[in-house]
Amino acid sequence: MPPMGSANDQRPATNDSPPAPLIRGVGLGSATALNMIDMIGVGPFITMPLIVTAMGGPQAMLGWILGAIFAVCDGLVWAELGAAMPGSGGSYRYLREIYGPHRLGRLISFLFIWQLSFSAPMSVATGAIGLAGYASYFWPGLGHHYAGHDWHLKVPLLGTLQMHWLVSGATFVAIAIVGLALLLLYRKITSISWMSKLLLTGVLLTMGWIIVSGLTHFSAARAVSFPPNAFQLSPQFFLGLGSAMLIATYDYWGYYNVCFLGDEVKDPGKTIPRALLLSILLVACLYVVMNISILGVVPWQEMMQSGRSNQGLYVVSIFMQRIYGRWAADLATGLVMWTAFASVFSLLLGYSRVPYAAALDGNYFSAFARVHPLHKFPYVSLLALGVVAMLFCFFTLADVIVALVVIRITLQFLVQAIGLIVLRIRRPDLPRPFRMWLYPAPALIASVGFVFIIISRTGSTKQLRYALLILITGVILYMLRAWPRREWPFGDGMPVPVSEVSAS
Repeated sequence: MPPMGSANDQRPATNDSPPAPLIRGVGLGSATALNMIDMIGVGPFITMPLIVTAMGGPQAMLGWILGAIFAVCDGLVWAELGAAMPGSGGSYRYLREIYGPHRLGRLISFLFIWQLSFSAPMSVATGAIGLAGYASYFWPGLGHHYAGHDWHLKVPLLGTLQMHWLVSGATFVAIAIVGLALLLLYRKITSISWMSKLLLTGVLLTMGWIIVSGLTHFSAARAVSFPPNAFQLSPQFFLGLGSAMLIATYDYWGYYNVCFLGDEVKDPGKTIPRALLLSILLVACLYVVMNISILGVVPWQEMMQSGRSNQGLYVVSIFMQRIYGRWAADLATGLVMWTAFASVFSLLLGYSRVPYAAALDGNYFSAFARVHPLHKFPYVSLLALGVVAMLFCFFTLADVIVALVVIRITLQFLVQAIGLIVLRIRRPDLPRPFRMWLYPAPALIASVGFVFIIISRTGSTKQLRYALLILITGVILYMLRAWPRREWPFGDGMPVPVSEVSAS
């Protein structure tokens, strides 16, 4: 397999302008900031009642602890691949090279982009929905449902697909948030770097205030008031642990965001691994301390009531109101909304570079390779993901989170973790500025953890049906594109990158 070209060898084109390179303007500080605001987002502030409900008590902390361990293991996978193959696209680039850029890797990388067309907007939508949920603390009327419907569709071999959509005041707030993020991202990357640091400042101030407040008003008796048989290793315990770990996995995700910006990162061989591991370590410490602090003030039984109804999930607002009163609750709610917006901002930035990289390679629609003639960013990809994210704002937070995690684990994370081992065998000569510690243990541990999360949950087959549907439709779509182009498996035809088409 020939070595990959440099980032500057692949340049997008517009209809009427020559190819233009992206700007390497993201250093270690900005990369770590983007990862952290992506990781933290609204997740830990709104999913705590969901994770406590999953395990039925404060033993839910096991979910966050195990989630941190698996995040480190998977983070080492991303660190090695990101340092060895820096460039926009992240997993698209890695999967293509691991399995052969003109053979099986062509199909697998296409399937990654196809599932990302669903999972990336879902991820953005969770931040927007979470922000709207906290806004309902200020304006309770936002929680009023104007319309809702359970959607069912029987699919041969797969069974019945189920989804519930609804329209409320919060739905329109979530859509507006995505629109605002698009507006702020419609500019040069060097302008975005300082924005990411500003947003991270708000995130860290919010978490710091929560931690200090919780520790100074901490009740150990309340925090460790475990229900009877909380740690009995029964089938129900493992089902609850699987659900709790799924939510914790969602809360930790984002540590890989810098990998999608490889063409815009300074010294990527060093910056990408350092930003990955540093962001995981810092966020894991913040999560554990913050959640213990909240459990020492707000009874877990009260959280379970919110988790079961999927309403009133603004646990931080309730937490601050108990300690200081309404003024503090209002301020904390505003800060959490700031944090949620920072997540939407970071997610849209990172994911918009993935379809762009695939289009450059000729493995996606060429329009996605277009770069803004003035500000030099992939504007078509950014706008497309933003519009789809707005559509997912019509679903509940819990449903979007579960579908997102299952789809992405099945069609991306498992294939990538195993792929790192495959790449070590197939390409031992590939330059690797960073090598996974204790290889191959982290990749194997991450894979086992992902499988456990997928299968060890009540109703786990529901989301697996969606993942299989995306897989099947993706394979069909790829074959329909590959046949007339004589690409693998129908021939040895090598697709012409968009940059070469433009140059000719």
